[in-house]
Amino acid sequence: MKDSAKPRRADVDDVDLIGGTERRHLEVVDYDDRWPAIFAEHHARLAAALRGVPVEIEHIGSTSVPGLPAKPIIDIVVAVDDITAEEDYLDAIVAAGYLLRVREPGHRMARTPALDVHVHIYQKGDAAVTRYLLFRDRLREVADDRELYARTKEALIRQGFDDMNAYSDAKTDVIAGIMARALAAEAE
Repeated sequence: MKDSAKPRRADVDDVDLIGGTERRHLEVVDYDDRWPAIFAEHHARLAAALRGVPVEIEHIGSTSVPGLPAKPIIDIVVAVDDITAEEDYLDAIVAAGYLLRVREPGHRMARTPALDVHVHIYQKGDAAVTRYLLFRDRLREVADDRELYARTKEALIRQGFDDMNAYSDAKTDVIAGIMARALAAEAE
């Protein structure tokens, strides 16, 4: 009996940053009660564009945590069956008005022209998706970690970062500590 599953293709090998490095003014603002509604609008837009494609769509990042100050950028994760089968999802996302920004092994990122929504695309089961959701849920549930993360972000943003990756990298130790506590709590 033949295996009817499509053969797995090789993923991209390098990071392709469409448009090159960008300098952006970064700011952390107070939580905005409109963020869940903005996510809901983009969820509906993505679901309509990807109709017929089995995907999972989740609100991630600081804007997904009620009460948490954040950069005013809605982060969304879309999990697809096969990250290498871009024809199954990427054209539809671009046709829905998003611009491809990053193509790297295991990850694609598209965003709105206004730069206020980032759509991170991973393959279903990717550990990154699990980490995003675990981190989000930990911050939603544990006030001490949410407050620690808020203080860290506000202190770092005052340092004047104009590179999103450098700002993200500067939060690594605090995120690792929160994740360790989340994993320990999950194991209990």
